[in-house]
Amino acid sequence: MPNQDVTALKVAVLAGGWSDEREISLVSGSEVAEALRQAGFQHVDQIDPASDGFLKQMVNGGYDVAFVAMHGKLGEDGSIQGLLEVLHVPYTFSGVSASAIAMEKGAAKVVFEHAGIPVPRGVELKDADLDRTETDALVDELGLPLFVKPEGNGSSIGISRVTSREELPAAIEKAFQAGDGVLVESAVEGIEITVPVVGNMRPRALPIIEVVTGSDFYDEKVKYEPSELHHVIPARLDEETYAKAQELAVRAHQALGCRGCSRSDFIVRADGTPVILETNTIPGMTSASLLPDSARHAGIEFEELCRRFVELALEDKR
Repeated sequence: MPNQDVTALKVAVLAGGWSDEREISLVSGSEVAEALRQAGFQHVDQIDPASDGFLKQMVNGGYDVAFVAMHGKLGEDGSIQGLLEVLHVPYTFSGVSASAIAMEKGAAKVVFEHAGIPVPRGVELKDADLDRTETDALVDELGLPLFVKPEGNGSSIGISRVTSREELPAAIEKAFQAGDGVLVESAVEGIEITVPVVGNMRPRALPIIEVVTGSDFYDEKVKYEPSELHHVIPARLDEETYAKAQELAVRAHQALGCRGCSRSDFIVRADGTPVILETNTIPGMTSASLLPDSARHAGIEFEELCRRFVELALEDKR
């Protein structure tokens, strides 16, 4: 919406909610709200959708736009987006369908494959009651090591790296405790990277971050440690591979129908092939988070980044 002074708008920053990622969402919301105020926004309220009176406040609050800083179930899966659609409140980041598909890892893999984006080999499970013959068959088909992850959860919650046949049943049970379906995938060996993408109709990739964990994978603990311990920007890739990873991240963003931003995680194999793991439609928005760190290296400070997301939400207003 050109020439509009967005700082005069009333913004509801939605953070908290009901998922396993409630606490980090509250931190994201607090930092976003402060960044918007620093960017000149005069009317910013942080609201927890799990609080009493939330719906009444949204209906009667006169909000011009909602900044969604929620992660996980009911926040990143299209649920809160559907409510905001009903309330006719424009909101940041992806809509209902893109959010729902990206959250369900098996469905997202189908979209990625159709878009020509390399994915790990894997099997979807809908039933936790597998006998030893069935789990052995999974190992025979996919090899070791394996990653076992809930289909509909985020922030590495419920994910296990399996290095022996004996570990697989417990890993499957753990993943089912965090989601209704489970994805068992062959582990892809290589350099772990993440590629943020910003934009609606003309999205562009930001600098690629190489993730150095010092552990088996980028787990929940590592994600919330200081960024300087684990982020290498720009990623140490050759020019051709770097460009290919950015191209595939933009392609994933577009194939899912994302808007505002996304952040796609890849493993780059030794032959230079980036293999996508997942796409996040509401990346973390704290000082330790990947997307804001990448944006800073592109010359976009956190306050400006948050302002741009509000502008992109209004640009997409129907």
